[in-house]
Amino acid sequence: MKTQEKIEMHKAFWRGEGPSLILVPTKEMPLYDVDDYRERFYNPEKMWESEMARARGVLDWPTDGIPTVRPNLGVIFIPAMAGMSFDIRPDHMPWPGKHLTPEQIRSSRDVDVTQTELMQLAVEFYQIHRENSDGEILAYQPDNQGIFDIAHLMYGDEIFLDIVTEEKKPWVEELLEISFDLMVRASVHVKKLIGEATDEMAHGHATQQGVVFCDAGLRISEDSPTMISPQLIDQFVIPPIERCGEHFGGIFMHYCGKHDYLFERLCRCECVRAIDLGDPWSYDTRWLLETCAETNTVLYSRVGAEQRESWTDYLTRVGGLVHDTAARCILRPLVFPESRADCERMQQLWHELTAK
Repeated sequence: MKTQEKIEMHKAFWRGEGPSLILVPTKEMPLYDVDDYRERFYNPEKMWESEMARARGVLDWPTDGIPTVRPNLGVIFIPAMAGMSFDIRPDHMPWPGKHLTPEQIRSSRDVDVTQTELMQLAVEFYQIHRENSDGEILAYQPDNQGIFDIAHLMYGDEIFLDIVTEEKKPWVEELLEISFDLMVRASVHVKKLIGEATDEMAHGHATQQGVVFCDAGLRISEDSPTMISPQLIDQFVIPPIERCGEHFGGIFMHYCGKHDYLFERLCRCECVRAIDLGDPWSYDTRWLLETCAETNTVLYSRVGAEQRESWTDYLTRVGGLVHDTAARCILRPLVFPESRADCERMQQLWHELTAK
């Protein structure tokens, strides 16, 4: 199936039509390719070649996913624009450097994000893709962290003390506003480079295949809120997410960690279209799907496998839960066959199990 045909399938899915989707891997591979990463980080052509090598395997593969590539610049993409240093260690993604002072963070208001070093690397990546792609492999946004995560990365762990100290709360609000401004300015520019509408996007979520969103223009990650209380989430985390949703038409959310309230609260946000979990095995799968079904939220995620579970048993169990709960799901399976023929059967079986 060609990319345009899959785009039409995805549009139907977001309208509530047809079965749930499954992103069948071409083979088992690490989430991030960090071989010779430092060289690729600073060389957009090598970065593009590496991303394309992963994505080409998805072409004509039995999967609902669209092959995708991005400039894989890590979580420091936006904090670095504010002047935050970072380190690229052998075989690792970029590591945040020294935290910024309030004065340094305030000065980022005057930064032209379009001229920063990492944005220029992204500009070159997208230009290479535009000049060399035939349209079958789609480019998507770098790793956008959420507003609270960006604030945490720039300012450090002191943010957790400041959010519970009354006299510090005005500074926290200012910090979040600066983080919001940086993220929006950077994301708007990136979307222009890609050539996608404000409220639409393709997103591969760090993998070589992804999905087209028709009513969400931004994916953000909020790991840090898993360490704070429901009350603080409502006060400092949810309002910026909802503002992002207003600006970009809808949000695709991701976070790592276990926090039941955060999951429920995100599902209740009208702007959140889908949620991916970094640690899905920490949750009861039925509860996740029931919560998604009740709030019309898509679970776009891996789902934990049981010990020594075959791919057919895994798919039958998860597909049965999706059917029973009437949830909508984009499954990134953790158990899958090796042969192409069995992968074709996997895709077919998933569609049969989740057909509406």
